[in-house]
Amino acid sequence: MPTVKSLDDLRKIKEQAMQKREIKTASGQAQVTVAMGTCGIAAGARETMKAVLETIEADQLQGIVVTQTGCIGLCEWEPIVQVTIGDQPKVTYGKVTPERAQQILKEHVVGGQVVKNLVVPA
Repeated sequence: MPTVKSLDDLRKIKEQAMQKREIKTASGQAQVTVAMGTCGIAAGARETMKAVLETIEADQLQGIVVTQTGCIGLCEWEPIVQVTIGDQPKVTYGKVTPERAQQILKEHVVGGQVVKNLVVPA
């Protein structure tokens, strides 16, 4: 966390936090959900969530709702990310590292192609 040395520093931090919050709560056609149960967090879900938000911000992606949920019940596949686009079926990805999260966003959310090698088998 940056050091706050002045009121301007505090305003900048607040503005950045508000921008990240807008990204997380904006309404859109695509929804990305990161499982943040205890086992998910232990497996690295916080870093995965951070990568999702940073990728959306860096690439200036629009229309993506990012949410978090508790345990999905597939502990051996954590961190888990679920993607829903429009009326298409939900796709559940497992063992999602920050790098894989970026790949999922670029290929599936933006490009429309499911990343089959990362999908949790049914």
